[in-house]
Amino acid sequence: MVPSEIEAYLESLIPNREPLLAKMEQYAKENDVPIMELIGIEALLQLLRLVEPKAILEIGTAIGYSAIRMAKALPETKIVTIERDEERYNKALSYIKEANVENQIKVILSDALDVTISGTFDCIFIDAAKGQYTKFFEKYEQHLAKSGVIISDNVLFKGLVAANNTDNRRIKSLVKKIQGYNDWLMNHPSYHTTILPIGDGIAISKLKR
Repeated sequence: MVPSEIEAYLESLIPNREPLLAKMEQYAKENDVPIMELIGIEALLQLLRLVEPKAILEIGTAIGYSAIRMAKALPETKIVTIERDEERYNKALSYIKEANVENQIKVILSDALDVTISGTFDCIFIDAAKGQYTKFFEKYEQHLAKSGVIISDNVLFKGLVAANNTDNRRIKSLVKKIQGYNDWLMNHPSYHTTILPIGDGIAISKLKR
């Protein structure tokens, strides 16, 4: 993981976000809603600017923070995002309307493992229940364009997947699942994958040719 002093320095260089985004960041902090860390989302947006996806599928909307950030960074891109928590779903709809990106973002209220979607996506972004990442990947990779990428957030899980030093049984079980996902992903015969120690850890997977 990036040392805290370097992380603080990098965050100090990031321009101030518009008031709505700052409001969302504060809401997430006060209500314990998981959204991407600031350096992580900035890295994600820069990667997407390079990929230039026409369509993005996001697994895990939460309150719509990352979907709105992606829509603002890529005004020609369409985003489909899935959220199973009704309260967060409704909050996301409200924020998306306030951000005036309703024409870009479609939010689906459902468990991502239950819903059926159609279409092809240039980017699939996985940022939901970490213990289900392998299932999410296997379910939705069929919708990935041949030149597309699959991005998985939280794959270093606060550094615990490397340190492996927690005594909390629930956390330890989750750490093992993420470690298993990382091992599976890095050795997947169909994808080139790299893991960046940015934010909470971002894995980038691209189909082999």
